[in-house]
Amino acid sequence: MKKKEILWLYLFLFATLVDMAFIIEHRNELRFFSKPLILTGLIGYFYFITRPISSTLLAKSMIGALIFSLLGDVLLLWDQYFIYGIGAFMLAHVCYIIAFKVGQKAPERLPQVNFIRTFFINLPIYFLAAFTFYLINPNLGTLKIPVIIYIIVIVSMITTARERFGKCNALSFWQVFIGASLFFISDGVIALNKFYQPIPDAGIIIMGTYAIAQLMIVMGIRSYIIEPTVK
Repeated sequence: MKKKEILWLYLFLFATLVDMAFIIEHRNELRFFSKPLILTGLIGYFYFITRPISSTLLAKSMIGALIFSLLGDVLLLWDQYFIYGIGAFMLAHVCYIIAFKVGQKAPERLPQVNFIRTFFINLPIYFLAAFTFYLINPNLGTLKIPVIIYIIVIVSMITTARERFGKCNALSFWQVFIGASLFFISDGVIALNKFYQPIPDAGIIIMGTYAIAQLMIVMGIRSYIIEPTVK
């Protein structure tokens, strides 16, 4: 790994730790400086490691996902822009879905898909998403439709990550799937904390799982680029 590339990861790590320190100290006004640097570090890192394939759909969709995530991070710093933050992250998940589809050997054609088997494999994910919605539904108000759409998209993102099993090398699969799962957990804690009831240390849980999620997804796609074949 080149020195220039590792410096971007150091920026990611430093910004994450500083941002979490500001959360602990309740210095939310300072997070306007720390929070945007988290994804900036990952964007810089991924850009430099994928310059030889920067014109590919895989690289473009990943960069798009990270940029939309950065935009969502910034928008969620203001409560009044919450709906726009949801929109930005929804677009990020769409980009991740594209990246996960591209970052595997040729997906099964529609007639070859066993929908019943796929449904039961994904059932725990559907159940967790439905249960979370059940808890937050009474307090969503005008946000109900946008939240439903967002839940559908993030569930699609994590199930797409799960469907890469056996279609890429094992390291890439597990890194991406763990990252997608942590993203799902982070968003679930946000929803429960905002629309159900306050969760102790929610900020630390949200940012901790979120930062690791983004890093794992980036590293998982990096693993695919280095060794795309199934092991």
